[in-house]
Amino acid sequence: MTLQQAPSGTPRQKEYRILRDADLRAYLAGIPALAARLGGSPDGWVITEVGDGNLNLVFIVRGGEAGLAVKQALPYVRLVGESWPLPLSRSHYEYLALTHQARLAPGLVPAVFHQDEALALVAMELLEPHIILRRGLVSGTRYPHFVDHITTFMARTLFLSSDLAVAAAQKKEGIAAFCGNHALCKITEDLIFTEPYCQAEQNRWTSPWLDATAASFREDLELHVAISRLKLKFLSRPEALIHGDLHTGSIMVTDSDTRVIDPEFAFYGPIGFDVGAILANLVMSCLASAGHERAPGERRSFEAWVLETTEQVWTEFARKFVGLWRAGSAGDAYPAALFEGPAGQARLEAERQAYMGRLFRDTVGFAAAKIIRRILGLAHNIDFELIDDPKLRATCEARSLRLARSMMLDASSFPTIGAVTKAASELRDWQPDFSR
Repeated sequence: MTLQQAPSGTPRQKEYRILRDADLRAYLAGIPALAARLGGSPDGWVITEVGDGNLNLVFIVRGGEAGLAVKQALPYVRLVGESWPLPLSRSHYEYLALTHQARLAPGLVPAVFHQDEALALVAMELLEPHIILRRGLVSGTRYPHFVDHITTFMARTLFLSSDLAVAAAQKKEGIAAFCGNHALCKITEDLIFTEPYCQAEQNRWTSPWLDATAASFREDLELHVAISRLKLKFLSRPEALIHGDLHTGSIMVTDSDTRVIDPEFAFYGPIGFDVGAILANLVMSCLASAGHERAPGERRSFEAWVLETTEQVWTEFARKFVGLWRAGSAGDAYPAALFEGPAGQARLEAERQAYMGRLFRDTVGFAAAKIIRRILGLAHNIDFELIDDPKLRATCEARSLRLARSMMLDASSFPTIGAVTKAASELRDWQPDFSR
């Protein structure tokens, strides 16, 4: 499988325009395949703009027969405005990632029906009755199939795009296809690995309760070294095609179905970044849960489920990843000719376990970075933001920051995923001292 080459710049800029309801209606009516899928008269289509993310316009279009989700990139960061321009070409990378992921992990991403590179637009399957996973977790809903689905997605998309599974030439073609997505990578490099640890105009936190904590993170040189080491890994390790923004807001679920959306940050990077993002968001869901209680202790059972899910995500991901490796691979790493016979296979198995150990250490570090950025940086999680009482919100956030700092600075204390969940559980009732 060969990935098509990405555009060198913003595609056909003069043809781009921001679509509003009437424009989108006329546009879709002019695409026979999409008009037929929607069915009915275009005048009867119901179009609703629902984008609540940081970057794009997202429309739900309902026709007489079916619906569509239509996503259009804006030439700037929606969360901030026109003062922060952003290349439209990111829509191309999202389309490229979605179609690639659909081949590697079928049924776990929305189907893509149409792409318009000039308009930076992708029309795809309308996922109903799915909701954003993060919203479901805030409400205390449990999803019995989530672990199986998300670990299959991660194991297959990450392993099958790595040097363990593909020839070096094919891997390099993949890297080349995504290397132009540097503007989105730059957002990650700044918002996750730099700005939460220094004075940055766009940083925010729950003030005044977290003022001292934010200041301590800006002054903590050991933490600065640790986050810089993680940033170097992000910059320099093209291990696999990663989603790049794999949090609970980029996953849509029902009781029986899971779909991963919004891979516009995709590029070839460190595998642990995607896995760490999922674990971080589950941990934050758990530690934010107390802020959503209507009665003391009513969500303890849910929190136990979240921590159990956190453990299972790592355990099942590792099992499936290694299982794909054991099943045989065509990658140029670890050539089969070097590990023939029982002794060779035993040594290779030991190396697989060592590889997963290194990957887990990366995952813990990246998870810590993701927690910190969601509390001290620009873009926050509704897990915390929907807690009405600001002091209670700050308490939940302080617990998360305390765990994240330990995970980043004291990796030896977290040799297993059970150590991470145990520490999170122990922090559930810890009361920070906001008087200092």
